[in-house]
This record gives sequence, structure tokens and C-alpha cells, in this order.
Amino acid sequence: MEIERKFLLNSLPENLNDYPFHQIEQSYLCTEPVIRIRRQDEAYYLTYKSKGLMVREEYNLPLTKEAYEHLLPKADSILISKKRYLIPLYSRLTIELDIFEGELSPLILAEVEFPTEEEANAFTPPEWFGEDVTYSIKYHNSVLSQKKDKKEN
Repeated sequence: MEIERKFLLNSLPENLNDYPFHQIEQSYLCTEPVIRIRRQDEAYYLTYKSKGLMVREEYNLPLTKEAYEHLLPKADSILISKKRYLIPLYSRLTIELDIFEGELSPLILAEVEFPTEEEANAFTPPEWFGEDVTYSIKYHNSVLSQKKDKKEN
């Protein structure tokens, strides 16, 4: 189960480069249901996500590099590239700050995952967070990945 809130940002933290990050690329084989392939640094995954906004079922299965490369041309979406910074927040939460590259640049989103819905609903974001877009489907990566189709129409 994935329970997360998602935000646009008012500003970036000044010491962003002090935090660890992952280089991510991902694409979608299907958007209903969501079936995604992802390379995160040198690890590869196939992910299924159910419908939902703040709360969704999510299953990650490991892939080999060869399987990822075989599936990549079969994707029906743009390839999303982003740098994900991991910023500790409070005692046990982490901000996943995504800086999108390529076609989705200059989009920047922050996500925070929670152990329970109650904690997610009670969350007070840091001042540098902007608009809460948790309930806006247009900021789901699966929807953002369809940007290619919108350009062609």
C-alpha cells in the first residue's frame, strides 16, 4: 500500500546538494491499470499501481537490465527522467523531491509517504512546499508520461 501526499514547491532547499539522490528513468506499458518500468540508478523494476489518489495499491517486482531494455520500446509513453533527492523530515518521514528533466522540465514535485492515512491527513508541510496536488490526477507520473500524445494532437 502506498500512502503519499504530493506538492508543488515554492522554493528549493538551499542545501539540496547535501542530500543523497537517485537518477530515475521510467516509462509506462499501460496506464489503466498503471504498469510501469523503472531504472533507478542500476536497479530495475516492474511496478503495478491501482487506481487512487492519496492511497493506492503498489507492487514492485525486480527486473534484469536485459528485461528492462526489452520492455522499454514497448512503452506507450514518453521516457520520464528525473533526479530524486531524499530529504529527511521529522523523525521518520522522507521527502522525495523530484526534479524532472527532458520533456517535463522544469517541473519539480515533492512527495511524502506515510505509514497511515491518519498521519497523511494530519501532515503539516514545510514552509517551502507550495500547492498540495495530492488530489490532482494530472500530477501522477502516468498522466505526465502521456505528454507526447497531447503534443501530437
